[in-house]
Amino acid sequence: MVESLSPNNRSTPSTAPLPSRRSLRDTGPIATRAPAAPAPAAYALPSTKPAMKKKSIQSRIVGIFTVLVVPGIIVTTSIPAMALGLSGADANGSNTNFLAANAQSVVVASDLDDEGVSRDSFDATTQAELDAKEARAKAKASAASARANDGDFSVVGPRAAGDDYPWRSSSGLSPLAYVTRQCTDFVAWRLNRDAGTTSAPFKYVWSNMTPGGGSASAWANAWRNNGWKTSHKPVAGAVAWFYGNHVAYVKSVNGANVTLEEYNWGGDRSYHTRTMKADDVALFLYPPP
Repeated sequence: MVESLSPNNRSTPSTAPLPSRRSLRDTGPIATRAPAAPAPAAYALPSTKPAMKKKSIQSRIVGIFTVLVVPGIIVTTSIPAMALGLSGADANGSNTNFLAANAQSVVVASDLDDEGVSRDSFDATTQAELDAKEARAKAKASAASARANDGDFSVVGPRAAGDDYPWRSSSGLSPLAYVTRQCTDFVAWRLNRDAGTTSAPFKYVWSNMTPGGGSASAWANAWRNNGWKTSHKPVAGAVAWFYGNHVAYVKSVNGANVTLEEYNWGGDRSYHTRTMKADDVALFLYPPP
């Protein structure tokens, strides 16, 4: 059963009643609703971040300048004053100063006292000392050469066939006044043997054969100075003279070849024989008269 609405039980509407369809037809078409006006744009405040960043960089630069540069300026300006304090005297006339008053004590080891360097500990080598040193070196070299010539560094082997040299085991000078076991002494021996003098007094010695010098290189000039014959034609018993400070004894001539006997060929101070072309010999010194 539908309750009838009465003024006693009907609630008062909180809002105005909605229009009915008829009222809407009677009033005409529905008015088009105007679009809502856009809300005014909010005012954009300028950003403060770049300015804050720039300010931050400047603040850092100022801080670094303050930390690094300002102390340097203070120290630089303080050094002259400190230097004056080191060298100047105070009001009482004493040389004490702030640094000296606050200096720490340094302990020096006692063994360092003997390690001082003296100017007298360094001596320059004089020219006389250099000359004396050079003279000693030359004397030592000369002594070594003499020992070599005396046979100290050579070994005497068995006598070879045809070797009749009498001083093959000797050292120093032979009775002919040439160094033993050298090419010159051996050839001088052969010239004396051919002349029939095999014992003292010998006919040909250094003083009348090559008085200007005992080396083989001087023999050709000595022959000319003595007026003895020289030739490019070989004969038995002649001296074969070579460039390069060597002489040999011509044992025989075989056509265009010659057979030589010699000592110290190759520097071994021993007896040798060899056959070679006569044209390879620089000059033949004929036996002295």
